[in-house]
Amino acid sequence: MGQLEDMAMFVRIVEAGSITKAAEQLDVAKSAVSRRLKDLESRLGNQLISRTTRQSNLTEAGEHYYRQANNILSEVDALNEQTSGAPTRIEGTLKMTAPLSFGLMHLNDVIDEYANQHPNLSFDLDFSDRHVDLIEEGYELAIRIRELQDSSYQAKRLALIRYALCASPEYLEKMGTPETLEDLKEHEFLQYGLSKTSNLELTDAQGKKHNYTINAKIKATNGEFLVDLAVKNHGIIFIPTFIAYQRLAKGELVPILEQYQLPTLNAYAVYPKNRFLSQRCRHLIDFIAERFGDDPYWDEF
Repeated sequence: MGQLEDMAMFVRIVEAGSITKAAEQLDVAKSAVSRRLKDLESRLGNQLISRTTRQSNLTEAGEHYYRQANNILSEVDALNEQTSGAPTRIEGTLKMTAPLSFGLMHLNDVIDEYANQHPNLSFDLDFSDRHVDLIEEGYELAIRIRELQDSSYQAKRLALIRYALCASPEYLEKMGTPETLEDLKEHEFLQYGLSKTSNLELTDAQGKKHNYTINAKIKATNGEFLVDLAVKNHGIIFIPTFIAYQRLAKGELVPILEQYQLPTLNAYAVYPKNRFLSQRCRHLIDFIAERFGDDPYWDEF
């Protein structure tokens, strides 16, 4: 193995958090990774990682080597792509994570078309609502629907995420359609998430914000499950339109309190800061942003 490969291996150990996790991500034996690290340290004449039976920590020399190695590897990747003369050649494996409902409902056609355009590209896709540490778990890209706070990531906005406050026609016929926020006290709610309560913020025509605290009858971490219960007349639901749009289009759910403006979020493509972003990622991010944007197809209802 050459010096660049050893650098890449060392960077993977640091970012994965351990030799064991790095070996899993590289799909090689732990002993092989450990041996190459020892060989690298011997060649450099310096210990890069201080290892005990319980934990591993970067030494001062290791921190300096990691920063410089990361920069060198990024420059080499960029140089290779710039010099290849084939900017549209997209290959390798794209390891990506996305929220469960968003991935299942809206990325199937995207991945299908992108895979057909680039037959040399492979995918590792994780659709789940758990928090994924991109660096530690070796992911290249994530789609996240939330306000971003982690400064260790860079992000590109993909789409505007709107919400609907809605219920089934049968439920509203039985319980009455609320005309004011005060009317909501007489209704059952379905809550997306497991927090004790959920705050609903609505903005009136004059721009004044109103807050209503939801005490839900049923809570769940899966939006499709709750939408189905709302269709079955179990209460009012506040839910992203990308989850409920088909039921809204069919009239199985109908919006309420439409005189108020509901809050919005953004969907972002998120990737580690200061790491070279491959062409396969850059092109996919642009592809998704162009496909969805501020007026995504699911809001056409």
